[in-house]
Amino acid sequence: MSMQRRKEQVATLSVVSNSILVVLKIVAGAFIGSVSILSEAIHSAMDLLAALIAMFSVRKSGRPADEDHPFGHGKFESISGLIEAALIFVAAFWIILEALKKLMSTEELGAPGWGVVVMGISAGMNFFVSRKLFAVGRETDSLALQADAWHLRTDVYTSLGVMISLGIIWVGHFFFADPRIHWLDPAAAIFVAVFILKAAYDLTVKAMGDLLDEKLPPEEEQWIRSLIVGRRPQVHGYHLLKTRKAGHFRFVEFHIKVDPLMTVTDSHDITKRFKRDILERFPATSVTIHIEPCDGNCTELCRTGCLLPEDRRRQKELARGGQSV
Repeated sequence: MSMQRRKEQVATLSVVSNSILVVLKIVAGAFIGSVSILSEAIHSAMDLLAALIAMFSVRKSGRPADEDHPFGHGKFESISGLIEAALIFVAAFWIILEALKKLMSTEELGAPGWGVVVMGISAGMNFFVSRKLFAVGRETDSLALQADAWHLRTDVYTSLGVMISLGIIWVGHFFFADPRIHWLDPAAAIFVAVFILKAAYDLTVKAMGDLLDEKLPPEEEQWIRSLIVGRRPQVHGYHLLKTRKAGHFRFVEFHIKVDPLMTVTDSHDITKRFKRDILERFPATSVTIHIEPCDGNCTELCRTGCLLPEDRRRQKELARGGQSV
């Protein structure tokens, strides 16, 4: 099965599972009058919308580069992540508002036991689907799928929190006629909202980083630098390493210094090997390498990435000075 096909299938699975949970939570929350379950229904509705956006962006971002989009369509995933984050912020504040109203109310829950069952089903389903999303998202380096996975994994924790609070209320009624612990329901809803806000913030930071062409993570750039340094003595130095990411697509460019007497064919072979190695480590990467002669004209920029021993570098500079004279 192709990578794109797997991404689309797991995104569809997320849409189906969230649709089921939204209906289940709305019915259960309305039946027992639980604001925490209804807040979880809103949470799942946001997850459903996020899953739909993720499915759309995965399909769009997988399209190859064309005449109008020579760098591909990878930023569809980053844009979808930003939209998802905005929706989650709105949902979280709505949940907090409803929970505060519930805290000031004297209304009691009807049948908290049903809420415990529904939240247990929700946690189990979301844990299974989020595992699938994480696995495929990391394997294919899809921001949209990983964002969707974090949404569902957050739902697992919040569902468990609501389930525990409802369980305490349910058990309390077996021992006390009026345990006066119904405040746990809206308290659990606020707990849900805090988790949602944290997930939204993290997702916003990640999506904005890609949209603003933030460089690749330090460990990835360090791997590329190590690859270049490992090509001594053919490569005399390098500079102007630039990296960025759009969805699961990476863009890498840098300049390398080689012997000025090296043939065009030999220098081209060096760039081909660089591209092959980078693509093996990071598939779906556009690599641009600029070849420059190492002729002793050592600028400050050149010295920062010089790979020649100090004595060799000095000889080249002296030779360059003699030629100038």
